[in-house]
Amino acid sequence: MPQKTLADTLAANESLYVNCSHPMCCKSTKLDIRALIDRLGPDHGSMHWDLVGLFACSGCKAAGRDRRQVFFTCIPDYEGQQRARNRDWKPTFQRRS
Repeated sequence: MPQKTLADTLAANESLYVNCSHPMCCKSTKLDIRALIDRLGPDHGSMHWDLVGLFACSGCKAAGRDRRQVFFTCIPDYEGQQRARNRDWKPTFQRRS
């Protein structure tokens, strides 16, 4: 069982980027989580080792560079977390003594 699935990533509203590790390229592309779920299923893992074999850099292939391993960047939904944290917050306008 994967630690974290694509469905978990989608539910958390996280952004997932795939990055080329070739120093002449360093291309980064945002992944469409819904399209990955349609192709791989919602229970497919979303961690590095679950996805690394599925991606290669098309820019490096077109340029004839050697294939390097890709890596992933997961960006949490900071705005949603902030909204949830401040949902019940009420300002107080008391003067300090």
